[in-house]
Amino acid sequence: MKLRPIEDHVVVKVASDAEEKKVGGIIIPDTAKEKPQIAEIIAVGDDEDLKKVVKKGDKVLYGKYAGTEIELEGVKYLILSKSDILAVVE
Repeated sequence: MKLRPIEDHVVVKVASDAEEKKVGGIIIPDTAKEKPQIAEIIAVGDDEDLKKVVKKGDKVLYGKYAGTEIELEGVKYLILSKSDILAVVE
């Protein structure tokens, strides 16, 4: 299945956590961990202004509670609007 965002939206794949965080020898449960806020763009909508700023493969920084999470064929993605993207990571 293929995702094609519309208008000013992008589909991103969130970067995975590198390693488990421990505080004083205590393992922090997944529900208490902060989500990474850097993601790779998988698809870009048809908004011309958005296409000038980002493209497929770019890494972007997005707001902490931004977007809509979806799971497609066992892979988790996030759909963000143009206003949710804070910066392009270079």
